[in-house]
Amino acid sequence: MDIREKLDAYTRLARIDRPIGTLLLLWPCMMALMLAANGMPDLKVLMIFLVGVFVMRACGCIINDFADRKLDGHVERTSCRPLVSGEVSPREAIILFVVLGLFAFGLVLMLNPLVVKLSFVGIILTIIYPFTKRFTNMPQMFLGIVWSWSIPMAYAAQTGEVPVSAWWLFAANWCWTVAYDSMYAMVDRDDDLKVGIKSTAILFGRYDRHIIALFQLAALACFVVAGWAADRGLVYTLGILTFVGFGLYQQKLINGRERAPCFKAFLNNNWAGMVLFVALGADFYFL
Repeated sequence: MDIREKLDAYTRLARIDRPIGTLLLLWPCMMALMLAANGMPDLKVLMIFLVGVFVMRACGCIINDFADRKLDGHVERTSCRPLVSGEVSPREAIILFVVLGLFAFGLVLMLNPLVVKLSFVGIILTIIYPFTKRFTNMPQMFLGIVWSWSIPMAYAAQTGEVPVSAWWLFAANWCWTVAYDSMYAMVDRDDDLKVGIKSTAILFGRYDRHIIALFQLAALACFVVAGWAADRGLVYTLGILTFVGFGLYQQKLINGRERAPCFKAFLNNNWAGMVLFVALGADFYFL
């Protein structure tokens, strides 16, 4: 394998070719920075978090594939991943994870001590998450914590503290993550049952759509409270209403529990997050 093929394999291992996860991590993180700053965040903090989101999502994908390397070959969606095909060795994956993790930590060291302390929790959560699929049917709920940890870090970086209002946004993103990652899990449910991977899609069973709807409603309520706590106005409210529309569309897609529509519903959450982020930014601009 020449260097271009190896770099391509590393790119796919880190999911650089599939930015959906980075974007789903990015929108709530940027919202947290804006709410913490009551508008435009500090430029240095903004740039560190933009790069940090990209790098930490890559780290998460690498350690996830390392943990699942003996199972992914039995799942239709993951059967061609680089660790399964042998394009990347487990040793190479760990080295890449460590290098990217150290780079991310270097970014964190440019911020205040509270952010540094929170970053240790973040990396531990990132490492633990892939293995939760072995012993609990609720890995999506654990992922919700991992995926939301950038929110208290953003507040800490911008203000030096994590106020109560930050946890409303944390709760909103946790509920939203459980909802959309459960849609993602619905895609793999049949394969996961065969190989013994656990998920909320399996746990929820025939009530999957209804429970996902409850998490969507809970996320909506927490996003509303987070906006109220920051005294947000009409434009943010319009974003919330649009978020509701996306949720209804996703429920329609997952109604038949078919792979392709469920995956489409998962992907649609990127647009929901982007619209809510843009609405928040516009609300500050037009205030």
